[in-house]
Amino acid sequence: MFVDAPARPRRKPSLTPMIDVVFLLLVFFMLASRFGVDAVLPLPLAAGGGEYTGPPRLIDVAPEALYLNGRPVAEAALDAALAPLMETRTDMLILRGRDGATLQRIVSLTEQLKAAGYTSVVLVE
Repeated sequence: MFVDAPARPRRKPSLTPMIDVVFLLLVFFMLASRFGVDAVLPLPLAAGGGEYTGPPRLIDVAPEALYLNGRPVAEAALDAALAPLMETRTDMLILRGRDGATLQRIVSLTEQLKAAGYTSVVLVE
């Protein structure tokens, strides 16, 4: 004849080790993350639109190419391509990111435009 041993009461799992791991991960990611340095775009972006005059000057920024009014243009030749469309260097240029262009590429392009003497840029979606 078999005698069953009395059943042990089930222990509830302790949540303390899991909470410790969560806090350790939290501390690790807080210490390992780099809180970015704030940077300012190099050109004063026109707030609120402003007035637009003259022919269209839409620069589409793609990851590997630039398009001026829908036509491909080399980055080095952008200043020459913009010259006939501009009355003065203070005329507004419109930049639009396309197809996964990074913010760094747009900032690099605005630095190039600033070096060429352009002072008014609007960034659109």
